[in-house]
Amino acid sequence: MLVVTCLNDPTADVVISELHDRGVPVVRFDSADFPHALSVAATITTDGVDGTLSTPTRTAELSQARSLYYRRPTGFSYPHLGEQDARFAITQARYGLGGLLASLPGCLYVNHPHRIGDAEFKPSGLATAAAVGFQVPPTLITSEPDATRVFIKRYGPTIYKPLATPAYFVDGVSNTVQVAEVELDDIDATVAGTAHLFQQMVDKTADVRVTVIGDQIFAVRIDSDLLDWRTDYSQLRYTPVTPPPGITDALYAYLARFSLVFGAFDFAVDREGRWWFLECNPSGQWYWLEPETGLPMLAAMADLLERKPR
Repeated sequence: MLVVTCLNDPTADVVISELHDRGVPVVRFDSADFPHALSVAATITTDGVDGTLSTPTRTAELSQARSLYYRRPTGFSYPHLGEQDARFAITQARYGLGGLLASLPGCLYVNHPHRIGDAEFKPSGLATAAAVGFQVPPTLITSEPDATRVFIKRYGPTIYKPLATPAYFVDGVSNTVQVAEVELDDIDATVAGTAHLFQQMVDKTADVRVTVIGDQIFAVRIDSDLLDWRTDYSQLRYTPVTPPPGITDALYAYLARFSLVFGAFDFAVDREGRWWFLECNPSGQWYWLEPETGLPMLAAMADLLERKPR
């Protein structure tokens, strides 16, 4: 079994520990280890990819990979090379090693890196959510200040969300651009500088995180007074819940559209009890919920990766 992630990934740590306790051999690596601490030698055959991937301590037969757990690997890096040579080397590594890892015969991907890439586009996620039957708040993606003003006037309280969350540093400290309420007076010509996502604010009473692992669904209500619950975990209260009618089928349909077997869904629950789709993270965090709720999520993930029948 292969686990592809960065050095500091507590979720991968507990999954690997569980697999180790089950006697399942695991090879963990990060793409940033290539090529100084990770090597590959593979051939293309009529059966697919055959060859080996080696770390300083372990070797994996690529044709025998049962599952690949693709979490949050670091990007390729060649700091010892000049800019042009580094760009060339990074591209070769991405399409070489990355292409091999995306082509393993008979391998279960959780999730496939290409499908993760597809699902990380928020416009695609929102359009798919609406198509499978989720309720989606009115949403505007724009670079036009006037269009933003018209949207706010029409839909009332509005929030801004980043379309993606790359590294953003302030005085050398990593920061996250947060979800925030915006008003008409906040809109100026700087909106024209790039694409933005604006969305009608749900008059919510709670949030729900739904984690789908294979065919198992774990829904947890999250109570707080926060606009974005991820800004302060100390204020959160957790309660396992059962999804209302229609949500379960839509969850499976959404994942099927993107060919995913795992997804971390976020919903806002309004005062009438309706669940509003916000987003689905195809490689989101989930393990912190198990100690809070007792839900057997780790066992479900290990069963999926082990390809153990229920």
